[in-house]
Amino acid sequence: MRPQMVDLRNGSTVTEFILVGFEQSSSSTRALLFALFLALYSLAMAMNGLIIFITWTDPRLNSPMYFFLGHLSFLDVCFITTTIPQMLIHLVVKNHTVSFASCLTQMYLVFGVGVAECILLAFMAYDRYVAICHPLSYAQIMSRQVCVKLVSTAWFFGLINGIFLEYMSFRNPFCRDNHIENFFCEAPIVIALSCGDPQFSLKMIFADAIVVLLSPMVLIVISYARILASILGRTSSSGRGKTFSTCASHLTVVIFFYTSAMFSYMNPRSTHGPDKDKPFSLLYTIITPMCNPIIYSLRNKEMKGAMVRALGRTSLAQAESI
Repeated sequence: MRPQMVDLRNGSTVTEFILVGFEQSSSSTRALLFALFLALYSLAMAMNGLIIFITWTDPRLNSPMYFFLGHLSFLDVCFITTTIPQMLIHLVVKNHTVSFASCLTQMYLVFGVGVAECILLAFMAYDRYVAICHPLSYAQIMSRQVCVKLVSTAWFFGLINGIFLEYMSFRNPFCRDNHIENFFCEAPIVIALSCGDPQFSLKMIFADAIVVLLSPMVLIVISYARILASILGRTSSSGRGKTFSTCASHLTVVIFFYTSAMFSYMNPRSTHGPDKDKPFSLLYTIITPMCNPIIYSLRNKEMKGAMVRALGRTSLAQAESI
């Protein structure tokens, strides 16, 4: 039976949430935010879309690293699309309500895609470890079949874990309030609105965050500790510089994503508030997906070359069609 939200003041059933978001901002501020977030969203979609295209079509990028990068960009496209378009609409319309089903669906997608990205980032760190520390066995260890299995594993655990987190978030009826102090349905805030004691659900989400955030992080730390030891043992300074550049890109992405996600799901709710939650929510829902392709592209000569070739082919095709 679907949980219901009951308003104790009049006994009626509440069937929607109200996303407060930036509702209290002035009209000029909302217009400025709309223009800013629309530009960031467009940039993130364009950059991630370009990476997906070139990693899946350019034969020169036929390696596990770019295979994983293409799927990371696809996850970023899914992740950013679950929250930002709705926020843009709410910045220009007065009606900020979302149905129970819409809130439930949005939260599941955020959970599923977010967990899948955590796991994929760990697999990307392992890929760099094998490439740098075991170069002679790299092609055998990271075969195409293995890469497909790793990406499938990330998606599988993300979607399955999303079901568990969804249940913990909506296991109780809602009877306190239906105002969500954020621009999307974020689990800890929604749970705090439920009837009874929300502590059990919050503790379970905290425990789950330890598994899905800290476990991949342990694999990332171990991988890069061994990579660092291998790099420092080399005599070639040019080889060190190239390896450091590649690893620095991945570590920057990891730090952005994990820092914001850990603050949102592993901190006591007593330390949170709208002024603290929204900036971190914006960081991992729009800033990180936008920065990922920029970070990887600017620090990778092969990616920049592939982008130039792709844009060149597009320009040539347009010229021939005229």
